[in-house]
Amino acid sequence: MELSIRNVFTWLLANLLIMCGFVKRAKGRAMKADHILSMYFHDPSKKEFEACVKWLKHNGFTFISPEDLKNIIDKNLPLPKGAVLMTADDGWRGNVSNLVAVAEKYQVPVTIFVSTEAVEEGAYWWSYLEKAKDLKITIPSKSSLKLIMNDKRAALINEIKRQTKVERQAMTIKQIKQISKSKYVTIGGHTHTHPILVNCRNEQLYNELLISKLKLESWIGKEVKYFAYPNGDFGDREMRALKELGYKLAFSSEPRHITSEELKNTFCLPRFGLLEGASLAENICRMTGVWKPIMLKFRLPELAKDELKYGGDHSRRIPSPA
Repeated sequence: MELSIRNVFTWLLANLLIMCGFVKRAKGRAMKADHILSMYFHDPSKKEFEACVKWLKHNGFTFISPEDLKNIIDKNLPLPKGAVLMTADDGWRGNVSNLVAVAEKYQVPVTIFVSTEAVEEGAYWWSYLEKAKDLKITIPSKSSLKLIMNDKRAALINEIKRQTKVERQAMTIKQIKQISKSKYVTIGGHTHTHPILVNCRNEQLYNELLISKLKLESWIGKEVKYFAYPNGDFGDREMRALKELGYKLAFSSEPRHITSEELKNTFCLPRFGLLEGASLAENICRMTGVWKPIMLKFRLPELAKDELKYGGDHSRRIPSPA
């Protein structure tokens, strides 16, 4: 846990929730096999990810892959008690030694949704924002850039890219190929340039989804069937495009359990966001679905979202532009 006022407060709050039985009751509901706990990381440390895996295994949860989930949806596999689906977004370089190594050690499935441009170029678009200060380029904040049309955002970032470089943050193509050979790893799509899809024109949307899919399939030699929305933003147009391009499941960052009702639409499956740098106690509350309802009930929105490095469970399902 990173020491900060925020983390000390949430550690105390999370432990209070655990002591008051919230997590125990959530675990009991999960073991009745009426829902699935689906969760996502970004770039956790090995210690953070391993602690979560060990807690889930110690408490009797059953780890499933997206392929298992698809078989459950198709009635080819029964829903196991305490089902857990673990995923990670973006394709960070640290995922190799932190996520994949732990998944193989404990023999649990993990899905990594990869943005292909970052793999090819080394860095994600938001990483260039700090460089803008050095170059004396005036540019909106990351949160503001997520709200504008993709053409404008890309033009602003490309101006910085032309003038500077950023140290590699994403996995390499070689690493993607390597981890895809593990029987515990599934590679999924996360677009090519990691845009906010609802801010893309139709042609951009289809290109982002198709280019990413084709590149990943050429690298790993397998069909890419699963997808996670960048920033969690999507609409009917995005779901329709994914279906047309042959994807089978798509995940949002809406913090809810995957219930039988949620399984009726396989292109907006919810996930709970875990927070790198937070305490294990907080992430236990997040994994079990305890955290977000409490934050909303007591109106603590800044503690309900992943406010550190990557953004968080702030998915928006909204109408998309033409």
